[in-house]
Amino acid sequence: MTGLMSGNLNVDKCCGMTYTARISNLCNTKYYTDKGNMRYELANTDSVNDLGVRFDSKLSFMDNINDKVNKAYGILGIIKRNFIHFDINSFVLLYKAMVTSHVEYAHSVWCPYKKNDIEITGIEKVQKRATKMMISLKKLSYVERLKQLQLPALNYRHLREDMIEVFKIVHNYYDSAAAVKLNFNTFNTTRGNMYKLQKFMCHYNIRKYSFCARVINISNSLPNEVVEADTVNAFKYRLDRHWSNQDVLFDFNANLTGTGSVPICI
Repeated sequence: MTGLMSGNLNVDKCCGMTYTARISNLCNTKYYTDKGNMRYELANTDSVNDLGVRFDSKLSFMDNINDKVNKAYGILGIIKRNFIHFDINSFVLLYKAMVTSHVEYAHSVWCPYKKNDIEITGIEKVQKRATKMMISLKKLSYVERLKQLQLPALNYRHLREDMIEVFKIVHNYYDSAAAVKLNFNTFNTTRGNMYKLQKFMCHYNIRKYSFCARVINISNSLPNEVVEADTVNAFKYRLDRHWSNQDVLFDFNANLTGTGSVPICI
């Protein structure tokens, strides 16, 4: 197979990649671009970094998660070498400013759904290790450490950020030509809020756990008093208050109750 790209492209800075669900990443597709009177073949690749997110040919984002985790561990090492003793407020400030900005960047695109990517080798393990840097809390369980620090589990923060993105999309904070499409449920039903989203069938996990699919049940479960907020900050405040008693706030193994959300995939 061949693919032709039109326009003036820098051949040295461009590449071709095929997204496929095949067991093997090998693909015979070749990509070409015209430059002047010459046709150049672009190099094929299995992964590419685009705006700080590494995409692979299967959209598993494993390489991206590894990059985020390694970067976070490097920053934790810097903090540990330069700060021997610090109080809770100082630790939380440093952690949020220097670490979470990496493990949460563009998470709506690459948010992991497999337990291995979250707990064993992934992002939640970063926070587990970070909270042990507080010597006074080291002997407590992970959940207790988070409660003492008032630091939500990363899984909860990702759920929260998903809802903030839905709010911005639904209320047209983004350019409609660039934002993802979320369809409203036009059927007359008594359940759900005034911005109830339409569900659709998913045959593969890669689709079922994508942003447009995974947010539907959770967003539909929110009451009108939350989704009717006038500003993003008001929505954040109302959402935090609505979810304040959820176990998932500090326990990453828990699921949101009353949402029918998709559970973590083992």
